[in-house]
Amino acid sequence: MKERQQWGSRIGFILAAVGSAIGLGNIWRFPYQAYSNGGGAFLIPYLFAMLTAGIPILILEFGLGHKLKGGAPTVFARLTSRIKGLVRFEWIGWWQILVAVVIATYYVIIIAWTLSYTFLSFTQGWGTDTSTFFFSDFLKLSDNPFSMGGINWPILAALAAVWGIGWYILHSGVSKGIELANKIFMPTLIVMILFLTFRSLTLEGASAGLEWLFKPDFSKLADIKVWTSAYGQIFYSMSIGFAIMITYASYLPDKSDIVNNGFMTGLLNCGFSILSGIMIFAILGYMAGAQGVGVDEVVGAGIGLAFVTIPQAINLMPAPWLVGPLFFLSLTIAGLSSSISINETVIASFVDKFGFNRKKTVTVFCVIGFLVSTVYATGAGLYILDIVDAFINNFGILFVGLVEILLLSWIFKLDTFKNYVNPLSDFPVGRWWNFCLRVITPVVLGSIALLSLAGELNIGAQTLVDKVNGLEAVKDAGITVVKDQVAVGYSGYDPKALLAYGWSVVLGIFLLSFVFQRIKGVKSHDEEVAS
Repeated sequence: MKERQQWGSRIGFILAAVGSAIGLGNIWRFPYQAYSNGGGAFLIPYLFAMLTAGIPILILEFGLGHKLKGGAPTVFARLTSRIKGLVRFEWIGWWQILVAVVIATYYVIIIAWTLSYTFLSFTQGWGTDTSTFFFSDFLKLSDNPFSMGGINWPILAALAAVWGIGWYILHSGVSKGIELANKIFMPTLIVMILFLTFRSLTLEGASAGLEWLFKPDFSKLADIKVWTSAYGQIFYSMSIGFAIMITYASYLPDKSDIVNNGFMTGLLNCGFSILSGIMIFAILGYMAGAQGVGVDEVVGAGIGLAFVTIPQAINLMPAPWLVGPLFFLSLTIAGLSSSISINETVIASFVDKFGFNRKKTVTVFCVIGFLVSTVYATGAGLYILDIVDAFINNFGILFVGLVEILLLSWIFKLDTFKNYVNPLSDFPVGRWWNFCLRVITPVVLGSIALLSLAGELNIGAQTLVDKVNGLEAVKDAGITVVKDQVAVGYSGYDPKALLAYGWSVVLGIFLLSFVFQRIKGVKSHDEEVAS
């Protein structure tokens, strides 16, 4: 069996793991989640979720990858190979990998947008009407998810550049490619965010923005939705539950501090989210003051925040030619580090099972990935992305993460994993770790999963009719229709679009996971690794 590649240093692994965890969601999703779920009070369930779910799962996945030396399919295959008569669980690993494949193909288009906006920001090329520019001029958004509208060539060029950068880093290997890139990316990202945060705090009106973000509404703590939002944010932002951390840990040297690595990765990720929240709301406070409106009238989340609201704020700021490029370059770096980790997860799994040449696998995957992702560079790209992302998050990551936790916590003995990681670590995990993984995490994730499923199944025809009527009422407003359609979420789309881009993708992933399990691979894929 080939000797597995390894990280060159502990700091290299930590930076790579943090680079995977820190992504676009930390910058544009966390601030809005905190604002809309109790402000400063949201930090209580958020930190509680980090300690009871985020870090415990990180430690578990680090331990799994380190002990069994493989990507997720290999880990689950080896986990059950020694127990005769036990149902094989390799399909769970492939479920995670196929989720990663789908994410890999649409996550890059957002990075392509941020890369394009980095160049636009030097001259504020988005103009004064940032909404119309983004949706109409930049994306050239069509009327519906089935109206492709042709290829958007400038975006396709940026997309090719992002895939090219990813190919070069992945082709260079683990230590000379991924580790080296993150040793450059992460310090650069942190320095830029620190500078932007400091600059935003000196703006007039920044304190008003921070008050909106951190003013605690403790009554929200009695709302179960706030707690599920906190757990959801932790689960999605820390790259747990869909194979990345298992793969990264498989490249660790034999003597590695698993517990400490888990805590450092989790704390750095959460610290970056809070820092990003401060930066974003300080800018929004300044923007609100400059326009003479309340912060609640300019706040937003997701794509609208990054490509509509923040460019508006940059237009109003001193030295926009400096702040703009730094902000969008930060988004680009955060996106690249996460994208690389997702791609590496997929590549490693195919190399592990089928014994493929790594460099050829990188090239083939990046070429195929680029070709698939071109659909997001069409006029319908944003619609398709919106639907696919919603279904992958709600019925892909969430459900496979729940299945993983139930399997490892209840079918296998957690003490086996605990007894493996504790001797390697400076400080051990105890009963709290078992309790979190066996009780707290399954209950919370199960609740979120059921709520997501019930929310989709209970949309009802009347809800769809109401939303469509609401869009028709403003059809003369041009691009406003498009913004509203995206804003209402995937439940407001034509059911045919949900079937084509949502349910079919999720069902296809689930079925293909069993197909990949049945395909014969190299013998070492199923062999238990001596520990």
